[in-house]
Amino acid sequence: MTRMREVAQLFVASAVVMGLAHTITRERMFAPIRDRLGGKETWLGYLVSCPYCVSHWLAFALVPLTGAHYVRVVHRWGLATDLLEWFLSSVLVAVIAAFLRVGFYFVDETQSLKRKQKEVAAIEGAELERDLEAHDAAEGHAAHRQPAE
Repeated sequence: MTRMREVAQLFVASAVVMGLAHTITRERMFAPIRDRLGGKETWLGYLVSCPYCVSHWLAFALVPLTGAHYVRVVHRWGLATDLLEWFLSSVLVAVIAAFLRVGFYFVDETQSLKRKQKEVAAIEGAELERDLEAHDAAEGHAAHRQPAE
């Protein structure tokens, strides 16, 4: 596999870990599981409520499934070398997923801010329209009360 393809696969694996970790720790569909485990108040609940923590558990499973072993241990110690490469590669994927998560949250918050600004503008526009209608109605009633000269 070429170096560029390895880097691409590393980022793809990290993006998958980031996406799954976000879904498990933030989305409503997993809220009952997080709540049942105690949320962030218990040790086990915290492990499924913390995106960085969940990223590690997911990377530990995803790295051997995808063969995404990117950290090579120079010394050959048999099974210990394989376990160490698996562990270190999993940590690398989890750390890259953390950086991707920062970018994702930045974009998500920016989009949320834009939605809020549009909502505020729509509310302000509706309020202004109501105020103008009320003003026009009040002027209309005043015009009916005062005879024109």
